[in-house]
Amino acid sequence: MSDPEPQDGTSPRRVLAVIPARGGSKGVPAKNLAPVGGVPLVARAVRECLAAAHVTDVVVSTDDPAIAAAARAAGADVALRPAAIAGDTATSEAAVLHALDAHEELHGTTVDVVLLVQCTSPFVAREDVDRVAAAVASGAADTAVTVAPFHGFVWRDGDEAAGDGYANEAAGEGGYGVNHDKSVRPRRQDRPQDLLETGAAYAMDVAGFRTHGHRFFGRTELVRTDPARVLEIDDPHDLARARALAPLLDTERPGALPTHDDIDAVVLDFDGTQTDDRVLIDSDGREFVSVHRGDGLGIAALRDSGLKMLILSTERNPVVAARARKLRLPVLHGIDRKDLALKQWCEEQGIAPERVLYVGNDVNDLPCFALVGWPVAVAGAHDAVRGAARAVTTVRGGAGAIREVAGWLLGSSLESLPR
Repeated sequence: MSDPEPQDGTSPRRVLAVIPARGGSKGVPAKNLAPVGGVPLVARAVRECLAAAHVTDVVVSTDDPAIAAAARAAGADVALRPAAIAGDTATSEAAVLHALDAHEELHGTTVDVVLLVQCTSPFVAREDVDRVAAAVASGAADTAVTVAPFHGFVWRDGDEAAGDGYANEAAGEGGYGVNHDKSVRPRRQDRPQDLLETGAAYAMDVAGFRTHGHRFFGRTELVRTDPARVLEIDDPHDLARARALAPLLDTERPGALPTHDDIDAVVLDFDGTQTDDRVLIDSDGREFVSVHRGDGLGIAALRDSGLKMLILSTERNPVVAARARKLRLPVLHGIDRKDLALKQWCEEQGIAPERVLYVGNDVNDLPCFALVGWPVAVAGAHDAVRGAARAVTTVRGGAGAIREVAGWLLGSSLESLPR
């Protein structure tokens, strides 16, 4: 991160992004560490804040040691939150103010703009973080918030709602329109454009924030974002949706796919990853599987590039060993606990698990996914596996998926290989 230069020639403005991430969560246990696209939610938020040009510092506010460790590993500083502002009733503003004070005291600097970035918005984009920061840093606004176009009709139940004028007027009449007259159904193009607060990113002038104590004061800039990326994780269903969307939305992000520089080893599952997951059995009980010739070419190129490689399979089957010999790769098969075998192999090879890319397709690969830095699912993998993956191939296992991964890692050097 570099200090953004102001347009008027004054000294650079300090922009601090604060990411609140409590350890306690009733709706989704350990929510802020839940992986989406193979990356914990807190690390996803840190990644986008670090990539924003106007952000000079990133702090995660937490009371949880595991979240603190994940935040530091992702490149953020950590403000350990006291118990008084770590409970269910604590406000995000209290966490931001505490982190702001701790950061200024630790570094002996004065922050000009403070951001509140929610890691429970898994698809918060660095561009939007940058735009809310720029709106306040430039002096054009006192506060800023990400919003998305909203075209729906909002209803409220007058028989249940209480305490507002609309509800009192509608009492006993059932449902009533909040942003519309229920007796009139104008076309979308004839209605004013409503905007939905996304909950992803906010920016505040520090002096005003300290005075007012909340995130909206003075002039508020509305920063429009892509509605396709708007999702807040409050319950397990939201988390499942995020994991289903990650392979589609994350591929649009810079750095979404690994390169050769990101890893030291490639570990491959066998059935359903290097094969199409079918087994043919003859009358003598011999088993036959189908593999893809392009995978063999990709594996040879990966091996020749200097990467460590391993085939890891729960099946104890002669065909697995035969394929490994053909590919000139080491193999561990007949393994019940693949994650323990993988951890031991990494220790023997002197490789950090976070520098390993693991390709799998079924639920028995999930423990390995949790261990490595680059969990990759093949197209057609089990839903839970695709949801936990950091990247997903466009072709299925046995149809060239490993060759596709080799293409990610080796780039143009594989362009001439046949598919």
